[in-house]
Amino acid sequence: MPTYKDITYALATSNRKTLSIYIERDGQISVLAPQDFTHGKIEEVLEQKRGWIYKSLAEWEDLNSTRVKREYVNGEGFLYLGRTYRLQIVEQQDKPLILKNGYFSLLRQALPKAEDVFKDFYRQKGNKKLRERVSLYENKLGVKAHDVRLQELKNRWASCSEKKNLNFHWKCMMAPLTVLDYVVVHELVHLLHKNHTTAFWNEVDKLIPDYQERKQWLKVNGAGMGL
Repeated sequence: MPTYKDITYALATSNRKTLSIYIERDGQISVLAPQDFTHGKIEEVLEQKRGWIYKSLAEWEDLNSTRVKREYVNGEGFLYLGRTYRLQIVEQQDKPLILKNGYFSLLRQALPKAEDVFKDFYRQKGNKKLRERVSLYENKLGVKAHDVRLQELKNRWASCSEKKNLNFHWKCMMAPLTVLDYVVVHELVHLLHKNHTTAFWNEVDKLIPDYQERKQWLKVNGAGMGL
């Protein structure tokens, strides 16, 4: 990755008019620049935004101090659609992991692969729930995604590809439905507006007037959404 002084960043270019800088979910600095920007021009903007970058990284570090490493023991709490469910280890059941009666029930034999079992649970639930939410908002926006996928995304909660594929991190299934809807709408609006322009946010606002609150919830609580 390129480095400017003490700022190491990931660089991507596209057919856009302005340069944008993001602090990704994992703390990485990402720069999205117009294709005709020289490295000198990019570094000029980085210098102008140095104060903002430092401030944003400090906020990221504060928020990530709440990061949790969950243990697969009786009573540990695991998130699903914004609620915390306690874990109970059981000796017998039909599936490795079941959510029932207000508890996550994990088969003792599945303990060695508990993390993978939970990821499979979130993916299975997400495949159905996310397709439902995408379909709902496609109709409201008058757009159509090519495909909906759940993946282990490195930096982001979701992305929209050039081929109109919507990719969501399985961790999205830990968020409340209101926040999940914000993520869905955010990616669908990218089918209309590629960049985060005023027109982009105006379109998001039409469907989710309180999107700033939902966006902030993800920023504050995102670090705690893990296994």
